[in-house]
Amino acid sequence: MTGTPARRAVLFDFGGVLTTSVVAAFEDLGRELGAEPRLLLRLLSKDAPSSALLVAHEEGRIGEREFEDGFAERLRAHGVTVDSGAAGPRLLIRLQERLRPDADMVALVAKVRADGHRVGMLSNSLGDDCYAGFDLPALFDAVTVSGEIGVRKPSRRAYAIACERLGSLPEETVMVDDLEQNITAAARLGIAGVVHRDAPTTAAELARLLSPPDPH
Repeated sequence: MTGTPARRAVLFDFGGVLTTSVVAAFEDLGRELGAEPRLLLRLLSKDAPSSALLVAHEEGRIGEREFEDGFAERLRAHGVTVDSGAAGPRLLIRLQERLRPDADMVALVAKVRADGHRVGMLSNSLGDDCYAGFDLPALFDAVTVSGEIGVRKPSRRAYAIACERLGSLPEETVMVDDLEQNITAAARLGIAGVVHRDAPTTAAELARLLSPPDPH
């Protein structure tokens, strides 16, 4: 965790922060496919064709189906059987079915906002409808999604756009993300960071970093 106290705005990641663990969801899907649990994440981070598909999807250059078809081929190349019917492999839908809202984190977003701080979301999109079930305009003052802006975390531009939309300077802002590399990238712009693990710890860190609640 980095940064200085007296910040006035917070950017929250989505998957793994407002939901249950994305890593656990990928591992569970891997088991369902009969693969080693970490294979899917390993391919997305280490296998060049898989990584390129993920980046293209998160930046909005390819849709859910094109990503799924391409990633299914990479999984088959590594010995994993992936069936594709008329609806395609449905890998992202099956992943999203394993994610559940974290009610404590949703409540924390509301509390931070009620305390007088601006709150925004900065998320790398994964799936054409990955935010279903969340009323994002009601939760946040500003929402920034990688597929809509054409750039993804950990690009500096993604953080800059999110701050611009939120109406806060980087040095006034805290980023909450479950991936340490995204916090490290945010720090390069002067954004303070909290590596999210659970709601109580994140709440305590935000209390330390943010300016006191607005008495009005």
